[in-house]
Amino acid sequence: MESVRFEEKDFFACCGSTKFAEDMAQNCPFISIEEAITVAKSIWFNEVNVHGWLEAFSSHPQIGQSPSPAQTSDTASQWSKGEQSTALATATISSSQELSEWNTRYKQKFGFVFLICASGRSTAEILAELKKRYQNRPIIELENAAQEQMKITELRLAKLFATKRKAASIDTVSATKVEEDRLGILGGHLTANPNSPSGKSSQIMSRTRPPITTHVLDVSLGCPAAGVEVRLDVWKGARPRPLFGETDIGGWSFLGSSATNTDGRSGQLMNIVDAVDPGIYRISFNTGKYCPSGFFPYVSIVFDIKESQRMEHFHVPLLLSPFSFSTYRGS
Repeated sequence: MESVRFEEKDFFACCGSTKFAEDMAQNCPFISIEEAITVAKSIWFNEVNVHGWLEAFSSHPQIGQSPSPAQTSDTASQWSKGEQSTALATATISSSQELSEWNTRYKQKFGFVFLICASGRSTAEILAELKKRYQNRPIIELENAAQEQMKITELRLAKLFATKRKAASIDTVSATKVEEDRLGILGGHLTANPNSPSGKSSQIMSRTRPPITTHVLDVSLGCPAAGVEVRLDVWKGARPRPLFGETDIGGWSFLGSSATNTDGRSGQLMNIVDAVDPGIYRISFNTGKYCPSGFFPYVSIVFDIKESQRMEHFHVPLLLSPFSFSTYRGS
């Protein structure tokens, strides 16, 4: 497996301790995320002193608030927003105010912000944990905060590795496509009809993937959602299209099913065809099995492919958290 190297600023985005970032950069490259986490734990708990811990704590915004530019980098800021997405989605005016008040009390007692690995946690869960930990002695709470910082660091290291691998994959795919295009041009010249005025081949381009695809991103963790069951149906009912609140489930015809891989992408849900039949399609996701504690037992996305869109590609992803989801048409 190829080793991966990062810069000091990358590690500082994972954990806002200068000592931690310097030592991690010196230990690069890493063969795997597991190796990086092992080294990170050793540095954090054995090399970084209390001042380094407090430096890292200060890089975090108060739970429920956005980080200021002076506190952290753009990368850490985006990660922080993603980690708090569930809390923000479940917050009410009253719970946000109560959380702010308890955050202030906590900082006055301990001298640093309340730190918790917020990914996937609701505002109510975070508030309950804050009130519980407020009762601790300062020495105990310092250790608790350091443990929570390490959990956050592990998540961010995983995101760092995922970003690096994705970039490497894109570079590989781009290089491959350039080579394929070059060979395709050469092949076109070799196979072109010599009697054709333009010298161009009459060969028709065909798809290399099904016309409908999807992926699932767990926005509460900021990473792909693996193992989510997915199925694709097309409307074949007596009416041209299902009505709002349609109960005739027999009108839907099954096309295919799969499960998302480690990149959050589903397998093939339908045949690879040059022209997709126009009509109403539905992609359903077994979100309840993926996230049993979440709000949605399943999610279905229904969309319409027009006659004029037969040759287009339809990528319909799901962006999921325990208490919210969204989608869009990609390419």
